[in-house]
Amino acid sequence: MANLTDHMAQWAEQARAEAGAAVLEAELRELGAVERIGDGVATLHGLPTARQDEMLRFAGGALGMAVTLEPDRIGVVMLSPWDGIAAGSEVGRSGDVVRVPVGETLLGRVIDPLGRPLDGGAAPVPVRFEPVERSALAIVDRDLVSRPLATGITVIDAMIPIGRGQRELIIGDRKTGKTAIAADAVINQKNSDVICVWAAIGQRSSSVNRLIDTVTRFGPRERTIFVVAEASGPPGLAWLAPYAACTMAEYFSEQGRDVLLVIDDLTRHAAIHREVSLLLRRPPGREAYPGDIFYAHSRLLERGARRADSLGGGSLTILPIAETQGGNLTAYIPTNLISITDGQIILDPKLFYEGQKPAVNVGLSVSRVGGKAQPPILRRLAGSLRLDYAQFLELEVFTRFGAMADERTRRVVEHGRRIRSLLIQANTQVRPLAEQAAGLLALGEGLLDPLSPAAMTAFTAGLAAWLAAEASDLAGRIMTAGELDDAACADLLARLRRFVAALGP
Repeated sequence: MANLTDHMAQWAEQARAEAGAAVLEAELRELGAVERIGDGVATLHGLPTARQDEMLRFAGGALGMAVTLEPDRIGVVMLSPWDGIAAGSEVGRSGDVVRVPVGETLLGRVIDPLGRPLDGGAAPVPVRFEPVERSALAIVDRDLVSRPLATGITVIDAMIPIGRGQRELIIGDRKTGKTAIAADAVINQKNSDVICVWAAIGQRSSSVNRLIDTVTRFGPRERTIFVVAEASGPPGLAWLAPYAACTMAEYFSEQGRDVLLVIDDLTRHAAIHREVSLLLRRPPGREAYPGDIFYAHSRLLERGARRADSLGGGSLTILPIAETQGGNLTAYIPTNLISITDGQIILDPKLFYEGQKPAVNVGLSVSRVGGKAQPPILRRLAGSLRLDYAQFLELEVFTRFGAMADERTRRVVEHGRRIRSLLIQANTQVRPLAEQAAGLLALGEGLLDPLSPAAMTAFTAGLAAWLAAEASDLAGRIMTAGELDDAACADLLARLRRFVAALGP
């Protein structure tokens, strides 16, 4: 409870500077009373001058946020345990909206949506407190998405590229690898300058701890903020988590830095929003969701953007995660999110259970703006990859029932199998740009078609080490410039021929 008191004192101090001490003191003396409390929400009477999203303080120090303002009552979502609060308990205003801490001291920490530590460390000392609800960047203050955000996943970087400042939805059924893709995207920033923020909404503690351990072991833990709303905590914290994480991320983008925000996941957030709304007796709409569910997510995701150079040139890339049931992309929440974002990475459970991981459905997945940001060498080498792979998937269905129809069909199918083998990646085994480019070059020139499955596995497993030993000069040029001229490309191809020949058939 001491941390809550400290937060209230800091919010009050900042509000005094903005609103004036006399006004604030008058607001703090204004009291209301609880009518009903339970299930994480409360209704109050009194407090006639309360503001939307204002922080309210209950008797005993519990905190709540005003979310529904009606003429005769106020609907409040609780942000801390409400033990000991009953009908008639007093409620006071703070005079300020809900704010969260921002600053460098949050990096590497595990905190709740209000900035309170969950990792056993001391409370971070922020630069300042910022409102959780902030307006999205104006259109005139945005710039084109022109720089890549590499995920280290070949199937995504080659065919569904993501740019810095983009909003790309990761969507699929339960247990198909959605979180694993987002985690690999974070891990791949270990050798970049990107700040990462992860918002875990109502996740099990074991899942969150496993994620944190993975990022600590393989990724940029020192440049990552974990904002965790535990499943056992108040629903108000889970509702607040993505907005709080976005505010913390925006602090760095406003400093001219590039930030990656992962929201895991918005389907659960929508369910919490529906639960809170029904408990507060808001009118239900389609599938019992309140009428503002689209606005709740659009005002969050619209905050992702690349800032104009005149404003520092920073960017906020958002990877929201959503869950489908039975692959139904036409359900209410998935269609809302698809219409808000700049593209979607769709995971197919059939591919997942067949062992093709990541189980990305390249036919349905799309990136609407990332192609402009794709490194030139990948754009050139992967130009026909999607078409070749789609042709293979169609032909493979027919070849399962009998022999190959002709030699051309056999070549297409064998080439497609090499594509599939190259696209398979284990979790945390991210690939740098040079390794992806070398693999696609060998694939496009047909060097991999004669290889057996065992030799193909040896190629993908040994390519990184071979590049470091035999082609480090060319790999360095790819990593620096994102491209190779024709002469350098021919040189790399000749070296790859020798490497593939040494693997045998």
